[in-house]
Amino acid sequence: MRSRIVLLHATPVAMTPIHTAFNEVWPEAETVNLLDDGLSLDRAREAELSPALTERFVRLGRYAYDMQAQGILITCSAFGPAIDKLAAALPIPVLKPNEAMFHQALAQGKNIGMLATFGPAVETMTEEFNDYVKQHHSSARLTTVLVDKAIDLLKQGDAESHNRLVAERAQDLAGCDVIMLAHFSTSRAAVSVRQQVSVPVLTAPHAAVQQMKARIAGKE
Repeated sequence: MRSRIVLLHATPVAMTPIHTAFNEVWPEAETVNLLDDGLSLDRAREAELSPALTERFVRLGRYAYDMQAQGILITCSAFGPAIDKLAAALPIPVLKPNEAMFHQALAQGKNIGMLATFGPAVETMTEEFNDYVKQHHSSARLTTVLVDKAIDLLKQGDAESHNRLVAERAQDLAGCDVIMLAHFSTSRAAVSVRQQVSVPVLTAPHAAVQQMKARIAGKE
């Protein structure tokens, strides 16, 4: 039987990048989409992730489990504490969008840069990165550049302008050992960013699919 992986989305702009990654890394998996784009809208209105929004997120994750999911992959990076709560509640792998990318980044060096486009995700991602660094006894540090307006353009269907804005800010991080593109949606800009800098540029979707495949196979 094919492994059923539920992709839990809080915005539709994350969907194409993760499906591309599955097609290239693990085409045998059966992927099912579960989208509540109101999550990202409501998260953008909160300075911090509220208990009410956390519970709503967890309920959606439990529904994904009810769909006979063998694994759940979250594609939005603004819900770290809610993902932790969901993972603790379910007996299947529940993966954050960026943990696998963090692992790859630390293998490249200690001066890590990150290009982000969704402001509410930066705080939770920074906390996750710092926790990951601490757990792995690393002295790596993170420098984040927030690219204003890029995600709004992407939501309007203007991927070209999104990619251009992200790439224009890449030079701000050219002195880093490696640059991470923070969100699944940002991975669209990878080619444009790599044209601007000589350091490695990492994207989250492919790393996440590789990690999920290994978890399901029992190799991690």
